[in-house]
Amino acid sequence: MAYVITDSCVNCGTCEGECPVGAISAGDGKFQIDAGACVDCGTCAGACPTGAIEQG
Repeated sequence: MAYVITDSCVNCGTCEGECPVGAISAGDGKFQIDAGACVDCGTCAGACPTGAIEQG
């Protein structure tokens, strides 16, 4: 199951640089994870300073 970015996202971009498959991109007010590209590794969740990324 892919990870999702919640409304707690502060748009810092830390997760985008950490994703090994490039599944994260800037969205409207917060970053977004492409569920089809996400490999469920959790690297982004561990890097998020606000804890805004969780398993969907």
